[in-house]
Amino acid sequence: MKRWTVFALFFAAFVVTWEILVRKGIWPPVMVPSPVDIGKYFIASIQDRSLLDASYVTLKRLLLGYAIGLAAGLPLGLLNARFKICADTLGLLALGLQTLPSVCWAPLALLWFGQTEAAIFFIVVMGSVWSIALATDAGVRNVPPIYARAARTMGSSGLHTWLKVIFPASLPFIVSGMKQGWAFAWRSLMAAEIYVIILTGFGLGTVLHFGRENHAMDQVLGIMIVIVLIGLLADKIMFAPMERFLHRRWGTAK
Repeated sequence: MKRWTVFALFFAAFVVTWEILVRKGIWPPVMVPSPVDIGKYFIASIQDRSLLDASYVTLKRLLLGYAIGLAAGLPLGLLNARFKICADTLGLLALGLQTLPSVCWAPLALLWFGQTEAAIFFIVVMGSVWSIALATDAGVRNVPPIYARAARTMGSSGLHTWLKVIFPASLPFIVSGMKQGWAFAWRSLMAAEIYVIILTGFGLGTVLHFGRENHAMDQVLGIMIVIVLIGLLADKIMFAPMERFLHRRWGTAK
């Protein structure tokens, strides 16, 4: 039996059990709405385009913020791995800030940027850049030293060795860091959209917040399901192809 068939059967059994528990009153529908109620919310929100518009706003913010975090995190990680002074200063700072919950940046973002898109982007970038930098640093440091020595023996040196030998060899670790950075960016964006409400564009986090304020649990759970689905699609579309390519490239494919 194929993997997706097993998952579909498990998911169907889960949904049916969920519906029965709500209909029997074991789970109160006010706290845990039934799958049918959530489905009705999906139909209504798609028809009035509120869910589609919120998803578009969130994805736009996420992709731009993640791209900025990636553009800043990769060079920072390479600098930390290459120069000890950077590892002792920027690396230590990145390690400390990476453990800081992204929601802690919300008060500063509101104070510095106000209720603007810049505040949201700031929170997303600060939530993702440090994990990407640390993963890049760890990836470079885990490259066997014999690779660089062999490259120097064949005439490579300096920047050529870094770009043609060390960086490609560290890509498996970097891709894992990119996935981790994507997850942190997601969490940061949800916190940003809950705290920073911009009237010109409501994202999924804002809609989730409004659902909580209005005690609309079908809306809350519906948005949570959408967030999970977008995360799964991102992994299958963005990161899974890169991981398959790297496994083939390095001969570790099963």
